[in-house]
Amino acid sequence: MRISLKLFASLAVHLPAEVRSRYRIELEVAPGATVLEVIQSQGIPLGQCAIVLVDGVWVAPAERDRRVLAEGEVMAIWPPVAGG
Repeated sequence: MRISLKLFASLAVHLPAEVRSRYRIELEVAPGATVLEVIQSQGIPLGQCAIVLVDGVWVAPAERDRRVLAEGEVMAIWPPVAGG
């Protein structure tokens, strides 16, 4: 099953160099894969996953191990940010 993974800001280092400027990669994942399984399989530190959206809907940290992904969905992750 194919999904899109978008990693923003400092998380882009977890993408292959050739796609970092697009902040996006298409991934083949097992049917029934969860948000947490994809995060772990890509080597993204859980503490760096401040905001996780699937098709624009926020996935709370407590739900990431239960939220099953479907064919064609887009998962986007942002690290913790600060501003002023």
